[in-house]
Amino acid sequence: MALEIERKFLLLSDEYKATSTSKRIVQGYICSDKNRVVRVRIYGEKAYITIKNATIGFARNEFEYTIPVEDAQVMLAEICEKPIIEKVRHRYDYKGFCWEIDEFHGENEGLVMAEIELPSVNCVFEKPPFIGEEVTNDTRYYNASLIRNPYKNWK
Repeated sequence: MALEIERKFLLLSDEYKATSTSKRIVQGYICSDKNRVVRVRIYGEKAYITIKNATIGFARNEFEYTIPVEDAQVMLAEICEKPIIEKVRHRYDYKGFCWEIDEFHGENEGLVMAEIELPSVNCVFEKPPFIGEEVTNDTRYYNASLIRNPYKNWK
């Protein structure tokens, strides 16, 4: 088991694209209630099933296991809630931390959000200049929330 400590931010610009590496992600949710999520994800050439409990502050338990890509494809098509989350993840290293910037497509086209995973809740970090407002506590930005209320429907 791992403890996930994550913070989410909106972006001020796309300057991260000049030096980041990118992979496509397709993910769906078998379960997405307020107390737990079970996610299936194809990330590049690999697939995973992930189980997380409710977030308390910035942290939650996370269990993640590699699964065959073919199994993930069937789960995404036949088992997961719709719509499926589609995005490109850009990885950007800055001052000792890896920032993951998700550029959403499909039903969430236009949403771009950055995440940083931290080793502890009180960890101090410096934000790159393109990082804007923090949205960690705004549940609309949770990937599991984006299947119930896609970004295209926000006013």
